[in-house]
Amino acid sequence: MGRLGCSATRGLGRLGLAFAIGLAAVAFAAPAGAAGAVHRYVALGDSYTAGPLIPNPTGEPIDCGRSTNNYPHVVARAIHPAAFRDVSCGSATTKDMTMPQTGLPLGGTNPPQFDALGRKVGLVTVGIGGNDMDFGGIVTTCAELGFQSGGAGHPCTDHYTSGGVNRVYRRLHDVVGPRLRRTFQGIERRAPHARLLVVGYPDPVPQPPGCYPVVPLAPGDLPFLHGVARRLDRVERRHAKAAGAEYVELVPGSIGHDICQPPGTKWYEGIIPTSPAYPAHPNALGEAYAARRVLAVLGASG
Repeated sequence: MGRLGCSATRGLGRLGLAFAIGLAAVAFAAPAGAAGAVHRYVALGDSYTAGPLIPNPTGEPIDCGRSTNNYPHVVARAIHPAAFRDVSCGSATTKDMTMPQTGLPLGGTNPPQFDALGRKVGLVTVGIGGNDMDFGGIVTTCAELGFQSGGAGHPCTDHYTSGGVNRVYRRLHDVVGPRLRRTFQGIERRAPHARLLVVGYPDPVPQPPGCYPVVPLAPGDLPFLHGVARRLDRVERRHAKAAGAEYVELVPGSIGHDICQPPGTKWYEGIIPTSPAYPAHPNALGEAYAARRVLAVLGASG
């Protein structure tokens, strides 16, 4: 995943992403409508929100990778808001909520995502934090070490816990958690009348024994990676609750739909996608699942 939506696999590079975004042009069917309150709805987030390479691309800058079938668009079609803005962008971190996001694949700049907020906004969804902890980079490192080890042992676990300290967990609690707290509080200040839903991350990691070498994660590292996904989920939930937001949990329902599953069952693509989506990211089924969870929290249905 690398920086989510921008360097999920180091070998793909920015030109590959830019070219693929330009080619993504096949529409997926919209879900049936659902009744719901009319809101000014704003969606914030990174590539797990934006849905890069899932048809159809939409919005500016195009290199943010937003799809008309990402979960915010599916939710908007269901609840029929009076106004809707999706300002999510691949590679976004909490910093990009308040500052312009530069360095995108085609050279575009995404304005600060908080610019879309305001006192008239009635609903905000936000999915952010994965890039702050470099979850995608962790998975990429694990894949590289797994390949080098021939799938033996637990090389990635050893790498991140050497010296008896879990460096991933430490960063989550010391760095990512405070950033999330400030982000959620910042949304509430800028959109004081909005219902705020924090959308968590799924667990796309294969269940043991995995599918090495198709996905070159050493089976011995899978428990560590599942632990990272669950710890991120807990940190997101805790800071959402502290900010008075509602939390949309994705981990439980994502189990069994991981990157090793066959097409049609997998909701998250592996290093070589089998349906239109960026590597190591949700496909259209994964975005539809996130939309169902959001709608369930809202009391609507898709």
